[in-house]
Amino acid sequence: MKLDEAKHIIQQISNIHLGELIPDETEFSDIVKNKGKAGQILERIILHLNLSTSLKDFEDGELKTNKCNSNGEPMETIAITQISSIIDDLIENQPFSESRLAQKIYNILYVGIVREGDSHNWQFLTPIHIDFSNRKFDVIWKQLKEDYNTICKKIKTDLDGGKDISTSNGKYIQIRPKDSQPYHPIFSNIYNRQVSNKNYAFYFKKDFIRDIKSII
Repeated sequence: MKLDEAKHIIQQISNIHLGELIPDETEFSDIVKNKGKAGQILERIILHLNLSTSLKDFEDGELKTNKCNSNGEPMETIAITQISSIIDDLIENQPFSESRLAQKIYNILYVGIVREGDSHNWQFLTPIHIDFSNRKFDVIWKQLKEDYNTICKKIKTDLDGGKDISTSNGKYIQIRPKDSQPYHPIFSNIYNRQVSNKNYAFYFKKDFIRDIKSII
């Protein structure tokens, strides 16, 4: 599926209560406890996407969802991609333009999910297309590159000092632990050792969405 096709579908169901869109009551059984369930419903049931480990959700882009309030204010950070398989690329500070991170985020369809009150009343908001080939996003893309380089430098500094990797922040992105038991340690071939006892991931910080919305 192309990103534009998904955008059109989501526009048609935006601001409609989830209970009207999803007649199967079993889908609501764990939706409050499972924070990612609403996003999975959007992928599985509404867009008919396969939940997989492919680099991108669409042929030409990525879908990102996030909890927000009724005004579209982001309430949480947004997971982007885990880093265990690319740790040595980060240690070597692979050029941002060639990185898995840049490939994942270059063309995004962002959908805010209003998760207030009864889950049957939750709503998907109008999707926002974040296409970094559009020059209006140049300032944000430049900052993302700076953030990426800052994080790569922090990873190497920690490891050169004999420490494990740790949470690291830029203006718009960060790395922090993203794992559940049993944990999945990260091993670096460059250092020939385990560099974390659990997996980490890149996340968008809330300011990323706020500044994107100020541009569009």
